[in-house]
Amino acid sequence: VQLQASGGGLVQAGGSLRLSCSVSGFSLDAYAIGWIRQAPGKEREGVSCSSRRGGSTYYADSVKGRFTISRDNARNTVYLEMNSLKTEDTAVYYCAADRSLHQIVVGTPEYRGQGTLVTVSS
Repeated sequence: VQLQASGGGLVQAGGSLRLSCSVSGFSLDAYAIGWIRQAPGKEREGVSCSSRRGGSTYYADSVKGRFTISRDNARNTVYLEMNSLKTEDTAVYYCAADRSLHQIVVGTPEYRGQGTLVTVSS
């Protein structure tokens, strides 16, 4: 199982970024998939995730209305569209997969790719 995240970078507050996660080794519709993040000095937290077939979607309260998760099962790719970014969104973002949506929500997924750094400047 491999999760390859990309799309991080430096952006000013109020700006946007789109993260992508390319998945290999399993079919997207067999796992819940999503994003977790870890800011400096903070614990890992679930940001957004989608159930196996996309029937249920979770967003952390801090990103509701600003972030949108989407998945392209045919391409085995998951996206996180991040708008109206705030300095507190600065973190390393990890693509995550688990058979349980809850494990991604609490930041402890079975599978986690390498992170991509998002830095939001004021």
